[in-house]
Amino acid sequence: MPVQFSRRTLLAGLCAGAALAAMPVVHAADAYPTRQITILVPFPAGGTTDIAARVVASELGKAWNQPIVVENRAGAGGNVGTAEAARAKPDGYTLLMGTVSTHAINQSLYAELPYDTVRDFTPVTLVIPVPNILELNNAFAEKHKISNVKDLIAYLKANPGKVNMASSGNGTSIHMAGELFQSMTGTKMTHVPYKGSSPALADVMGGSADLIFDNLPSSMGFIKAGKLRPLAVTTTERSPALPDVPTMAEAGVPGYDAASWFGLFAPAGTPTEIVDKIQVEVAKILKMPAVRQRFESLGATPSGMTSAEFKKFMAAEGVKWAEVVKQSGARID
Repeated sequence: MPVQFSRRTLLAGLCAGAALAAMPVVHAADAYPTRQITILVPFPAGGTTDIAARVVASELGKAWNQPIVVENRAGAGGNVGTAEAARAKPDGYTLLMGTVSTHAINQSLYAELPYDTVRDFTPVTLVIPVPNILELNNAFAEKHKISNVKDLIAYLKANPGKVNMASSGNGTSIHMAGELFQSMTGTKMTHVPYKGSSPALADVMGGSADLIFDNLPSSMGFIKAGKLRPLAVTTTERSPALPDVPTMAEAGVPGYDAASWFGLFAPAGTPTEIVDKIQVEVAKILKMPAVRQRFESLGATPSGMTSAEFKKFMAAEGVKWAEVVKQSGARID
């Protein structure tokens, strides 16, 4: 028997439908976040990646009134933590503080990676670009009368393979900055990789290693305290935080350029509106005077690129570092 509707019932249904159509569309980002967000750091605590993540996490937590937890997942030149982030649910509640190593260098350096930088991630925003800095153990520098880069090059050529070069791990920008230096100067050092810059710096200051090309923010305090001897920054311009330290080009290696950077990534598939909401909030944070002062005092320059800008920047960095890896001859199977 066919169902019959009264005129009143039909009108009521039409009115209800019109009311629903007039209601605003609720997007995924409107309520986000409603719970804890985790920022994975693929290196140990104390390094520049960790510093950048914790500064952002602190202010983001205040802005959104939600806990923002930083978790360190070190190993394999950043590949362990990065792979974990790639496997995370794409809902905006797991983010990655990626680096030039994890998202520009490793794809050319490693024969195999447990993640794909393009397929598995959505770039959110560039947080800070930073220079690296060539710095020596004080006793080593004094013993061998090394006061500048030319002195170091002369010593390295006279003593091939005898100087220990520490790094934060195979494939990191710290490692590759040293490899590029060797290829451009015709010198040879013994690479000693660590699980992060903090233990590497500890051994350089303690004398177990002789020098390091560290990210400036994690070394700044030690340089100012006189615990490390800086010779040159690795960028094409001097750092305002250390105006008396020359660039590598000024110090005798023309054409040298090996800067680092750190940025937020989300797993691929994270809704665009959530990615944009995170980017907008982090960009606001990076403009805060206290945050800018904090980063600039460490030799870093806050950025805040849009997702599209960061994606374009990352692609160019991949091309640049592929050439650096090729020049250095480095390869990890």
